[in-house]
Amino acid sequence: MDKIRKLQSVGQFNAERGQRVLHPLVSVLDQSQSRPVQTGRWLSELYIVFLKQDKCAPLVYGRQHYDYDEGTMLFIAPGQVFGLEEDEAESIQPTGWALAFHPDLIRGTALSQHMKEYSFFAYEANEALHLSDRERALVVECFRKIGDELAYPIDKHSKRLIATNIELLLNYCVRFYDRQFITRDHVHKDVLVRFEALLDDYFGSNKPQTGGLPTVRYCAEQLHLSANYFGDLVKKETGQSAQDYIQTKVIELSKERMFDLSKSISEIAYEMGFKYPQHFTRLFKQRVGQSPNEYRRTAAADGRERLLN
Repeated sequence: MDKIRKLQSVGQFNAERGQRVLHPLVSVLDQSQSRPVQTGRWLSELYIVFLKQDKCAPLVYGRQHYDYDEGTMLFIAPGQVFGLEEDEAESIQPTGWALAFHPDLIRGTALSQHMKEYSFFAYEANEALHLSDRERALVVECFRKIGDELAYPIDKHSKRLIATNIELLLNYCVRFYDRQFITRDHVHKDVLVRFEALLDDYFGSNKPQTGGLPTVRYCAEQLHLSANYFGDLVKKETGQSAQDYIQTKVIELSKERMFDLSKSISEIAYEMGFKYPQHFTRLFKQRVGQSPNEYRRTAAADGRERLLN
């Protein structure tokens, strides 16, 4: 496997593509005007947004390969590995657009306060954004606006205006991802069905006693999704966070087990994956409004009343 190289600056990013630097912390490139890029893998210290307008070589993103279709966007955050690979090719002619900016560009701006909200920077390659023709035109216009601002001499307004235009681009991408969640609803409902089955299988085994409560990351990995994409999907489909969904399942299953009076509350807590029974009691009371013992007594009393009637 080729050595992973570091991508440390906008100047380096532009130099690889044979384009001059207009700003030391940000660049927008029409990649059709770039020279061929060496294949291989890079560890990025930049935020990078790619828009591919033609099908091209497979992109390596983390440990996955992805064949770009026309009108596909991919988002890379500092600390992520990406690259291009093609059999026997040492270089590839890129197409489409690319935006690269250093984290220092947005420090102290409104955008820096919202970057964590753009969870798609932690999606996997197979969760890329696929654009319609109209969406693609809007995205290209955003790239052009950032490029137009870079063409002006740097002054005291540059940082704010550039950051504002980047934020506009990312906000459009949030909208388009929301649309993608809707238009691929049948796929996402299948994920929820598999998520429910995964939880049933997990709690029906001895995994809780050995592995504890299932985490969102564990469930996402079992479903071959990134934790961020999985969490966003569950939230949009159910209105609950993935963590809330798991906790709801825990409470419902524990309620059923409380009818087995041969088991203590502590035993049920351990069976559900809690290391400390008091943590189970706290969650149960928070969710149900009663402690487990209070719920068990109430359920038993209701059962006796139904028998008498």
